[in-house]
Amino acid sequence: MRKLFLLTTFIMALGLPGCGYNTFQSQDEQVKSSWSEVLNQYQRRADLIPNLVSTVRGEAKFEQDTLTKVIEARSQATSIQATPDLINNPEAFQKFQQAQGQLTSALSRLLVVSENYPSLKSNQGFRDLQAQLEGTENRITVARNRYIKAVQDYNITVRSFPSNLTAMLMGYKEKANFAVENEKEISRPPTVNFDTSPSPAK
Repeated sequence: MRKLFLLTTFIMALGLPGCGYNTFQSQDEQVKSSWSEVLNQYQRRADLIPNLVSTVRGEAKFEQDTLTKVIEARSQATSIQATPDLINNPEAFQKFQQAQGQLTSALSRLLVVSENYPSLKSNQGFRDLQAQLEGTENRITVARNRYIKAVQDYNITVRSFPSNLTAMLMGYKEKANFAVENEKEISRPPTVNFDTSPSPAK
């Protein structure tokens, strides 16, 4: 009896204008495409870090604690398997988001601290890597914004009538998104108290 009811409801939902089935297909593909681009840009950033760390290590007096935090944050971020299904698991998505946020903070700290080292700032290799990293951060921001918009559109369709009936019957659920608080944190310039940081030897 229950199966008959669900089947009848589904047929009625499909008969309604704007049932949302085709919309779900296109929006779901848009979400997947946007998420794939986010992952590509995060991977691009992760690939730059080993060379960046290697170059900074050439500065003998550079703060080792800062380097260690970057290495650890990269290790944590890349240890999370970012599969397409991650966006359907809010808890796993949050862990991924936090790990990437920690890496962003660690890299910001490294770049700020590097301003204390004239020899490092004059290193052409370091300047090139810094420019590539900054460009990648901009690409990450663009990719994240596209993903946020795609998920917002999709989630609105999931919640709206009559497409919510199609969502219920076909198993479409809201997808995880980047938190507004996290977006504000990422866009906020890093605060560094150099008074508590060891000064390079004269």
